[in-house]
Amino acid sequence: MKIIASFTVNHDKLTPGMYVSRIDGDVVTYDIRMKTPNGGDYLPMPAAHTIEHLFATYARNSALSDQVIYVGPMGCRTGFYLLLRDSVSRGQAIRLVQDSFAFIAAYEGEIPGATRQACGNYLEHDLPGARAAAADLCRVLTGWREDMMVYKV
Repeated sequence: MKIIASFTVNHDKLTPGMYVSRIDGDVVTYDIRMKTPNGGDYLPMPAAHTIEHLFATYARNSALSDQVIYVGPMGCRTGFYLLLRDSVSRGQAIRLVQDSFAFIAAYEGEIPGATRQACGNYLEHDLPGARAAAADLCRVLTGWREDMMVYKV
């Protein structure tokens, strides 16, 4: 079998930030890297689950909602993937992620979709943990630019 593209990225050189992972036709996959790969510090599942609910809710209610294809966590618990139509500029994508994580960092209240009827693991959430992890990424993405969205080789 062919090795998939994400497994060809040197994870020893990845640092937290936002990167273009791949482009497939009119779909751009963004790597929202929150933790250093293989660094021993990973997103706890309850916090990652809460980030997923809040990130997806915010992005799908933004001005770019029609361009959002997918928001989901990485299995390695170091970040998230965001898939957008290529009609969204890199600058708009950065702003969407910055705004989404600022929203998460400040969020108070009920977690959207965290009910038995709406979620397959509705009891496993951690809003304080999600807020702290989001605040960390907000600091990383301050001043983030399009030229910084390329993986280091």
